[in-house]
Parts: sequence; structure tokens; C-alpha cells
Amino acid sequence: MICFIKKFAFIILLSVITFSCKEDQDNQGQQSRAENRKALGSSAEDLLSDDNYKSMTVEMVYSPAYRPTQQTLDGFTSFINARVNKPDGVSFIETIISDQNGPFSISQIRNIENEQRTIYTQGDDIAVYVYFASGNANSDTSTTVTLGSAYQNTSIVIYEKTLQEVTNNIQDDLTTLEATTLHHEFGHIFGLVNIQNDDIHPGDKHEDLDHQKHCIINDCLMYFEAQSITKDNLKARLQRLKALQNIPSFDLDFCIEDLQAKGGN
Repeated sequence: MICFIKKFAFIILLSVITFSCKEDQDNQGQQSRAENRKALGSSAEDLLSDDNYKSMTVEMVYSPAYRPTQQTLDGFTSFINARVNKPDGVSFIETIISDQNGPFSISQIRNIENEQRTIYTQGDDIAVYVYFASGNANSDTSTTVTLGSAYQNTSIVIYEKTLQEVTNNIQDDLTTLEATTLHHEFGHIFGLVNIQNDDIHPGDKHEDLDHQKHCIINDCLMYFEAQSITKDNLKARLQRLKALQNIPSFDLDFCIEDLQAKGGN
């Protein structure tokens, strides 16, 4: 009888310990995810500087038919490394998922992230999630399309299906539009333009007040047409981009100064 009581007590104690460990793990997971569920632009300094995070991991999520071109990915690597101060480096992870049913609202995009994202900020490594969507934005109309959106502090969606459709999958055009959109949306999580109302340039000197949170310089990466555009203007936009022979960059007098003020390059 005494032996049975001892065994029973041991089983209860083991159950309590096991439950406590699981609860601790769950709390740690929730706390980690909370770091990636903040307002857009709120982690700009953490992304750009080495004050709190010495490294960065970028997780790129897509289904097989919607993987961005290799040229886009190669250029993206160079783009990020040129802008951030991360002494322990930047890692790029590719995660393949099944097609998701679009068109998508931002709420649906968030749900996909909750289900599919595997990398979260941990320790001194800050994590970013980029989803190349297998559907269009549900805000698209017969005349306008949304190319991408930055919707949380470390979360971006690129409407890859839309990019493929509007470029007829012509590789050079697709790469140009992919890279421009991807870099532009990363600019938003870097805090551009005036996302947190902390622009070092006062008034309307930098921000285009007719297209808020975008740059007034029309050949800057953060010009509004890099995010949303009318179908009629898209061909002209592509022609201008190709004429530059390079993906648009941040304007030196405004955007770069803002990034440097937050600890970036």
C-alpha cells in the first residue's frame, strides 16, 4: 500500500513537472512570436543597426510555381547586406508550401503567416518573413493592382501571381518588377517613408503627402508606384525601370539619410 502511494505520488509529480515544462515552452514561443507581431516600422532600428541584434534571418515562403527568379534572390541578398549593420551576418532561408487560395485580404495573409512562418526573432537574431503569394490582393480592381505590402514590423507579402500576370512571365520584366517591389516593401519595414512619424526631414520635404508614406522623388525606390499602380501605367513604369538599367535605389538626400539615422548604411 505504501509502495502504491509512493508510485502514485511520483506519477502526479512527474505530470506536474511535464505540464510546467510544456507551459514554459508555450510561453517562450508566444513571447518570441510577439516580437514579430508589432506595428509596421517599429523595428526599423533593430533591423538596421547592431544595437540589439547582431544577425538577421530572412525567411522567404512560396509555393513551387511562385518562387521568385534567381536573379531577384541574388540581388535581394546584395540589397540587404548593403543596408544593414549585422556583424554576425544575414541568413536567407527558403520555405516551400502548398498553394493558398486567393485573392487575399491582409487578414488572410496574416493567417497564412501564423500557419506557415517557421523563423521568429530569437536571442540576438532578428527574423523577417516574406511571402510570395499564390494569389492576388482582394483590393485589386479592373484598373489597379497591388504588387506588395508590408503589414507588420517584420512581415511582407509580395503578390507574385500578380507580378507574373502583369509581366506575362517575361523573365527580364518579371525580375525587374519582383526586385523593385521586394526592395520597396523592405524599405517600409525599415521605416520609410515616415512610417512612425519620425522622419528627420520636416514637413513635405521627403514624404509625398498625396501618397503618404512614400517618397516625393519619382525615381526613388520608395516612390508610390513601386507598391500599387494602375494597369494603364504599368507598361510605362516597366519601360522607365528598364531604361535605368538598374533596380531603383534609395534617394541619397532623403531615404539614405533616414536609414543612417536609424543605424543603417
